[in-house]
Amino acid sequence: MASATEDPVLERYFKGHKAAITSVDFSPNGKQLATASWDTFLMLWSFKPQARAYRYVGHKDVVTSVQFSPHGNLLASASRDRTIRLWIPDKRGKSSEFKAHTAPVRSVDFSADGQYLATASEDKSIKVWNMYRQRFLYSLYRHTHWVRCAKFSPDGRLIVSCSEDKTIKIWDTTNKQCVNNFSDSVGFANFVDFNPNGTCIASAGSDQTVKIWDIRVNKLLQHYQVHSGGVNCLSFHPSGNYLITASSDGTLKILDLLEGRLIYTLQGHTGPVFTVSFSKGGELFTSGGADAQVLLWRTNFDELPCKALNKRNLKRLHFDAPPHLLDTYPRTPHPHEGKIETVETTETTGRTLPDKSEEVCGYFLNPSLMSPECLLKTTKKKTEDMSDLPSESQRSIPLAVTDALEHIMEQLNVLTQVG
Repeated sequence: MASATEDPVLERYFKGHKAAITSVDFSPNGKQLATASWDTFLMLWSFKPQARAYRYVGHKDVVTSVQFSPHGNLLASASRDRTIRLWIPDKRGKSSEFKAHTAPVRSVDFSADGQYLATASEDKSIKVWNMYRQRFLYSLYRHTHWVRCAKFSPDGRLIVSCSEDKTIKIWDTTNKQCVNNFSDSVGFANFVDFNPNGTCIASAGSDQTVKIWDIRVNKLLQHYQVHSGGVNCLSFHPSGNYLITASSDGTLKILDLLEGRLIYTLQGHTGPVFTVSFSKGGELFTSGGADAQVLLWRTNFDELPCKALNKRNLKRLHFDAPPHLLDTYPRTPHPHEGKIETVETTETTGRTLPDKSEEVCGYFLNPSLMSPECLLKTTKKKTEDMSDLPSESQRSIPLAVTDALEHIMEQLNVLTQVG
């Protein structure tokens, strides 16, 4: 059992948006937070005391997704107004507008090197953009329904996407082909992402489930049924050992992936929780939802002393039945303890792209002008046999057992060499 000091703590909450929060992201240096909302605005919050918050105006409809570039010098946003915007995250908040999708855009994601941006849309496509030249590169078409989310792998070689066609697809960014396909007959995934080392993907299901797949062997590794509403978003801790999930049941849940179990249920929001994200260092996480509030939490549970962590890593090698998933703590809600933040806003009007890029944008407004290879190339698909997936009743397999074994082998090698 964890001691009380390890429980996540609600540190602060930010009020300024006038409607539901759809997306949150920490700046790479951990000093700022960007949020997107149904109110059509982005907001940029500083963690310094009495610092001003900035409101960015430009989108004409719900802002669905926001993300900082890896260097923190840009903010990308997606909107139901069918556009993507790139913002300079300062008090003026100038922006450039990108038009290529023919329907609402649901997600934005930078590659780890900041060179590319992937966008997912209800026009059934994923589009990839070159950030240095600020231009459209190519489209990925294979989904047969709205695409809700698309994310780059940590090394940028793959993109994972999920759609209301009930499939999760993995794409090779080199040959622009769909190389893997996970399908689910029950529901569709609202959100997908790679784990920090890129070996697994996690999906947040509209059917209330959280699933983790090993993409190297195409196996479902873990299947959590811990929420009583659709799961809207998830975020991996940078260590890869924990996953936090946000659900329409009004809760956030933290899963210990090494032990394959739920360890925390956090109740800070009133109403559905739509978005959650760990900071780049993992010491904080933030959440937003229908209550228009942005909550900032301190992780704490990952501050276990090294010896305890090593013990836990050893413990996961013993294949005892893991505790039941509903054996959770703490059960008590986390009330609002933090200081309320006052908001001063500077409203800025967006500007369109420079002339050269405007031509590019106009050109790509018409889907019939897309390059023929994007539209017509029939891609080869690896066929997988899905029949050997574990049934729902089977227990989750603890993740990273092989990593632990490898680690122990390394330790033994060191010891034998010293001897």
